[in-house]
Amino acid sequence: DTSLAEVNSFSPSMPISPSSMINQYKFEDEPELRDLFITVDDPESHITAIETFITYRVVTKTSRGEFDSSEYEVRRRYQDFLWLKSKLEEAHPTLIIPPLPEKFIMKGMVERFSDEFIETRRKALHKFLNRIADHPTLTFNEDFKIFLTAQAWELSSHKKQGPGLLSRMGQTVRAVTSSVRGGVKNRPEVFTEMNHYMETFSQKINVLDKIAHRIYKEEREYFNEMKEYGPIYTLWSASEEDIADSLKGVASCIDKCCKATEKRMAGLSENLLPILHEYVLYSEILMGVLKRRDQIQGELDSKVDALANKKTEKDMFSEEIGKLEDKVECANNALKADWDRWKQNMQCDMRSAFTNVAENNLHYYEE
Repeated sequence: DTSLAEVNSFSPSMPISPSSMINQYKFEDEPELRDLFITVDDPESHITAIETFITYRVVTKTSRGEFDSSEYEVRRRYQDFLWLKSKLEEAHPTLIIPPLPEKFIMKGMVERFSDEFIETRRKALHKFLNRIADHPTLTFNEDFKIFLTAQAWELSSHKKQGPGLLSRMGQTVRAVTSSVRGGVKNRPEVFTEMNHYMETFSQKINVLDKIAHRIYKEEREYFNEMKEYGPIYTLWSASEEDIADSLKGVASCIDKCCKATEKRMAGLSENLLPILHEYVLYSEILMGVLKRRDQIQGELDSKVDALANKKTEKDMFSEEIGKLEDKVECANNALKADWDRWKQNMQCDMRSAFTNVAENNLHYYEE
């Protein structure tokens, strides 16, 4: 859905390289003066009798008045990030909560607890917290503040106060079931369009994600073959005096190709694969948000129908309907504002990712 009209506005005499193109784009969503900075770094392995897990250091610097200090340093494990995400979903059911990396990595990519896996996860967790920090509503959530500031024992104590995981799962299942079962009669057209958009987006982003992983896998196989192939020419040159220089030249050429391919693979794994997969997860989150909005609407519709069929208790029903109408309006406004913000971020991220890939490919073929 991204228009490429901007590309045609470049002067025809101007050379269009990915670098010059990316400099021409004006990013309208530049953050204003920030007052909350978060870094996730320094992963540490912990081995106990029961489990092995990684903790990450979370450093927060802020000038906000509601914080008691200007700097905090805590250690958090993946389960703590999961808890924060579930609390944000619970408190803001119709806002788009950023995705977390999945608990289990895809087979064949990287091993769990390898350096590559830990670094990929660290970057994703860093992005998750900073997306929340940049969000106009989520950034002021009380559980988010506790996550950033509480010591391990304080966080553990706070976590025990909330509803249990099973109860939360039950609520989610009920919410999804009721919205799917009945359908929504009075859903505004704008949300029907969002549903259609997300169905198409989900399908396309999943296809892109699969293709990108396949390209990366093929590139890795090609790279491994070249690494074995190059030394053969060096060995061959030792037994062929007449063409030794030519054979060494071929070996050197293959070595250069190897290095260029390795750089290209690094570009794919750093700039493209994480972005595509993040938006695969975003597509699932958005479908869930739209279902939760429909559930609130469905609740209102059922009460309006009940009022029409009942002649007594009209005052009580009218009061309930008034509250539900406010709830639906709040949900609609929250989702609409978040939707525009999400789309703008998504288009900016996609544009940047694909431009990076194009630029990497040009450098690769030049080398």
